[in-house]
Amino acid sequence: MDETRRPTLIASVQRALHLMEAVASHPNGAPAKQLAREAGLPLATTYHLLRTLAHEGYAMRLSDGVWVIGDRVQSLHGQSKTQQLLARIRPALMALRDELGVAAYFGLHEDDEIRIVDIADGPRTPRVDLWVGFDAAAHATAIGKCMLGQLDDERRRDYLARHPLVDLTPHTITDRQQLLRTLAKPSGLSLDREEYALGTGCAAVPVTDATGSVVGALAISCRTSKLPKIEASAHRIQATAARIQRTLSLTIA
Repeated sequence: MDETRRPTLIASVQRALHLMEAVASHPNGAPAKQLAREAGLPLATTYHLLRTLAHEGYAMRLSDGVWVIGDRVQSLHGQSKTQQLLARIRPALMALRDELGVAAYFGLHEDDEIRIVDIADGPRTPRVDLWVGFDAAAHATAIGKCMLGQLDDERRRDYLARHPLVDLTPHTITDRQQLLRTLAKPSGLSLDREEYALGTGCAAVPVTDATGSVVGALAISCRTSKLPKIEASAHRIQATAARIQRTLSLTIA
């Protein structure tokens, strides 16, 4: 393929995007004639495009005749924020995976639930078999315990009241008081020693934004026999967490 050739562009798509930019530039909306002038389009074409955009939910005509951005744009914007976050953190996860020879994970506490945002693994660094969802097994995972440990007492107890301490392996902590004592220990490294899956160990460190309002965690998983070596390399995990932390304020509002 000749990379010097100009790409094939769809003129109608370009016109629609330029029209959307014109609509978005007016917080209080603008009439079709004004939008046509600003987008450099014939008025008839502008009307056709606006009707199409309105049908798809990307534009909306108000009762006084002005056009504004439709609700579907906001939905896209919300989804794009997650993609922006992934674009920023995935290189860091992949670098940690390659540096330590482990699978790397990033998770967030959002809407009072714990979820995994991204995982970097590979043929030589497989992820842990997610046979039970992380949202239902926070008490048994390093990444979950790391985030629970960052919550205040009220939010932590609320979470645990809604999520039973399921027995996953012989090593899983299922006693609430024992778990709370474990979370209260002043340590920058949370560990899972075969509590989620036999033969697998995990370690996690906190990740927050500049304001401290975002609760997140960076974690790795590996064979249990490798966990002591990983504990000795905690500073490398923390360095990656610091890099991710610096990006959060740019992508999470």
